[in-house]
Amino acid sequence: MKNIVLIGMPGAGKSTIGVILAKSLLFDFCDTDLSIQKETGESLCDTISKIGIAGFIQLEENVICQQDFSASVIATGGSAVYGEKAMAKLKENGIVVYLKVSPEELQNRIKNIHTRGIAMKEGTTIFELYDERAPFYEKYADITIECDGRNAEECVDLIVKMVKVKYE
Repeated sequence: MKNIVLIGMPGAGKSTIGVILAKSLLFDFCDTDLSIQKETGESLCDTISKIGIAGFIQLEENVICQQDFSASVIATGGSAVYGEKAMAKLKENGIVVYLKVSPEELQNRIKNIHTRGIAMKEGTTIFELYDERAPFYEKYADITIECDGRNAEECVDLIVKMVKVKYE
């Protein structure tokens, strides 16, 4: 049974959709941001402040590569796509689903951009971060789900349908 790996921008709904998707498929659920927090014993924001963006991306990759996933929905951090080894591991036994949300919608959703623990340079806008990361999301995605105008349950239904069509 392949894992389902959710990638996308912060605020795309990876964690929310991931929990609902895992319940509907009777899969385990892993949020890699929570795995990082468990490993460090601190918030993502504090970790990024302490070790910098490059250090955080390396830590994220290490944490993902150390885990064994089986019949799981994996909600990655938005920056996981910067780690080639991590993405290779996730794709080994996983279907990568890109939860695509427009930068305009993300700006409406994210209210705590400075305390959320997003790996982004100071002064960077959501629009700039989207432009930087979108090519990575598109590169790794096996399936892309357009999430604008859809609630979490609608996205889950669409993921289940698209996975069945493509992989059964």
